[in-house]
Amino acid sequence: MSIALLGINHRSAPLSIRERLSISHGEEGKILEALKNIPHVREVMYLSTCNRAEVLVNMKPADAVVEELKAFITARGNLSPEEMERCLYVYRDEDAVRHLFRVASSLDSMIMGEPQILGQVKDAYRLCVRQKTSGVILNKLLHHAFSVAKRVRTETAIANNAVSVSFAAVKLAKKIFGTLDKKKVLLVGAGEMAQLAARHLMDNGVDRIIFTNRTYENAVKLANNFHGFPIEFELLEDTLGDVDIVISSTGSPDCIISADMITTALRRRKNRLMFLVDVAVPRDIDPDAGKIDNVYLYNIDDLQGVVDENMESRLNEAREAESIIDEEVARFSEWFATLEVVPTIVDLKTKTEDIVRGEMKRSHSWMKNLDGEERENIEILVNSIVNKILHDPVVGLKRESRDGEADPYVAAVKKLFRLE
Repeated sequence: MSIALLGINHRSAPLSIRERLSISHGEEGKILEALKNIPHVREVMYLSTCNRAEVLVNMKPADAVVEELKAFITARGNLSPEEMERCLYVYRDEDAVRHLFRVASSLDSMIMGEPQILGQVKDAYRLCVRQKTSGVILNKLLHHAFSVAKRVRTETAIANNAVSVSFAAVKLAKKIFGTLDKKKVLLVGAGEMAQLAARHLMDNGVDRIIFTNRTYENAVKLANNFHGFPIEFELLEDTLGDVDIVISSTGSPDCIISADMITTALRRRKNRLMFLVDVAVPRDIDPDAGKIDNVYLYNIDDLQGVVDENMESRLNEAREAESIIDEEVARFSEWFATLEVVPTIVDLKTKTEDIVRGEMKRSHSWMKNLDGEERENIEILVNSIVNKILHDPVVGLKRESRDGEADPYVAAVKKLFRLE
């Protein structure tokens, strides 16, 4: 194969490094263009989420390409050589395919079974299609990944009672406060994370949720969906003193809630406890806010420590899911291997079709006395005979290609049929 996947995730790199590789809105196209311009990169996709930043490429086989990609990631994230060595992983060929399938199936997620990652992979793929950085290989690979994810969800119970980062945040809040009844909550951001958090908060007894977003209309829409209260983003600082819990998940490149803002809010609250959850990458809340008395601040990495009561059952389901993935990796590898012989098969069929057309043309003198249906039946008969003659050689070439032994057979077919 000629597939490679490079990246960092929540297991290999801390949040402080991952946030350096996150993409701000409108930047995606430029990154894909820069990656596509690396010599010998044929197709490329860039996946950026809270928990990972990964580059998937189809390339001409060359170690130099991987080194160029490493250099790109290192420069973009301003990584030191030590950070790059420690945090960056590189998968090639079947290992890259397996990793992608595991990511799409949520086996590599911080919280196994969460559904968001598949949508994020689909979004990344849609972008590379729109930017024309995908082709035959990545198109096939990504659609196969979506199929694998669907099969894992259908054939295993890995998504049953699945929790998300939002659920973990709500669970932690309940643990700290004891009960969420009569607690006031501010949700900053209007993405999927905020929607999930709102749903979990309501399920756990919260009856007043305030929504804010830079685009006020999105805050209004969320508030209507969850019977909450929208506020203008400019009122964020003034509202902090009125709430017990803040969950923030925006796409801002900079902190939007400073430690000074939290200090002021605490004074208004007469130092009553505040619980802050920052699930954004880059972070929305100044980490120094966590040093303030009576403030509990958790970021996305901290949530990994929340105990998952269903983890044991999920691990059992994960083992079954891994078997499915192994099977599907082998299936993709078989398809990929056949690409080696496809040009020869196409040339062989093209030559036989040209011969049939030529002979039919030369036979025009006696065939002109036949009616149209008779001539059509003769053409069908001739093509049928040719296809049956070619069937075994074509199947044989594909079989040998799956075993990695096709080269001598391809050479023989080219020589015998003069396909050069």
